[in-house]
Formats: sequence, structure tokens, C-alpha cells
Amino acid sequence: MNSELPALPDDWSSALAIAAHPDDLEYGTAAAVAAWTAGGRPVSYVLVTRGEAGIHDMPPEKAGPVREDEERRSAAAVGVHEVRFLGHRDGVVVEGLDLRRDLAREIRRARPELVVVPSHRDTFGPGAWNSADHRAVGRATIDAVGDAGNRWVFGELLDEGFEPWNGVRHVAVAASTEPTHAVDVTGWREAAIASLAEQHAYLSALDPRPVLEQAREIVLMTTGGDGPARLAFEVFG
Repeated sequence: MNSELPALPDDWSSALAIAAHPDDLEYGTAAAVAAWTAGGRPVSYVLVTRGEAGIHDMPPEKAGPVREDEERRSAAAVGVHEVRFLGHRDGVVVEGLDLRRDLAREIRRARPELVVVPSHRDTFGPGAWNSADHRAVGRATIDAVGDAGNRWVFGELLDEGFEPWNGVRHVAVAASTEPTHAVDVTGWREAAIASLAEQHAYLSALDPRPVLEQAREIVLMTTGGDGPARLAFEVFG
């Protein structure tokens, strides 16, 4: 189906990618990020949590710094050098005004024309329920794009020096069950594999297989398998 989707709109110059956890953007999305940064379009990352509850045999106080370091290295592998962590508690992210405010602040700070976020949909497909954190962050991000451009919403951001930004042209939702567009990532799968492989502690806790083997399997699956190297998005705007 990805081969039948139209190309993601190209009328933007910078992007902000927002996700709930370290590793969320590496499950395929990093292939598109690598293509964009290689083409001279800056991309920055915002992670709502530090992923501290994501490794079953590592306590949060240890896992948080480990996963933050892994995410910075993952980002660097695809040309992203600005990574911010908001510090919301992993596993219990609340879709509400506090989250919307924090995300609106980051959108005003980065002033992107494209915002990328993993899926807010209930499932990843039949039998694959999406996590509460993913759903909350995805929905709040879409709302925060509007908040970022409205002077009268979250007036305290003005007091902090963050002027409204209504320059977001598109929100691209990765891994959605309702894709509308696709990005050609031919030539960028290896960069995405290297990016995901930096999530060493996380992947090692999930599967005893070598991390690079896991990363290759995941990226190939999310970018079309043996078919054309394309990554699907649901695009708003």
C-alpha cells in the first residue's frame, strides 16, 4: 500500500519530531529523518519522558540516564543534534493541559514547519494495542500545534518569552493505521538501522538476539520489507 500513497508534502524547511519515549522515533521514522537531514533540513527531537520505566530489570533511577544517553546517540546517527527531554513520568503520561502547554512551548521554541509524531491511534493494527503514553502524546501534540499559534492560549508562555508560532504546515503521524502519504527512504535504511541499534540496553532487554539483527528486522519491516523503501505517514494539514 505504501507504494500507492502520494509523497509527503515537500513545502517545509525544518522539522520537530516529538515522541513519548526514547526508541519511539527509531522504529522506522529515523529513515525519513536521515533523508531530511542529509538534504540540509534541520530536525530536532523532543522526548516527553526519559523512558525510565521501559527496561524490566533496570530500576528507573538507573534506566533514565542510560536511555537518555542512548537516545542522544540514536539521534546523532541520523543527523539530529538537538534533543530535549521534558521529564514527564514514563508509563503514566497524562493527555491534558500540562502536556499541551509543554509541547506548545517546544513548538514555539523550535518554530518548525513540519511536526512529526508517532501514532495516536488506538492500535498499530489488529491485535496490537497502542500504549497509553503513545496515544496521549500523539493527541496532545496535534492539539499543541494549534495552541502554539494562539496568543490567548497558555499566556504564561508569552511571559517566558515564547511568542506564538503558527508556521506549522503539516503534522506527520508515523506508524498510523490510517496512512495518507509516504516518504521515499531508499538509501537511508542503513542509517535508520544504526540509529535503532544505539538503543542497546532497551533492545537487549526485549530480545536475546543481537541488537543489530533486531534493528535490521524492525527497520525493514517498517519501511516496506523487500519492497520499495517507503515510510508511511498520516498527514494533517
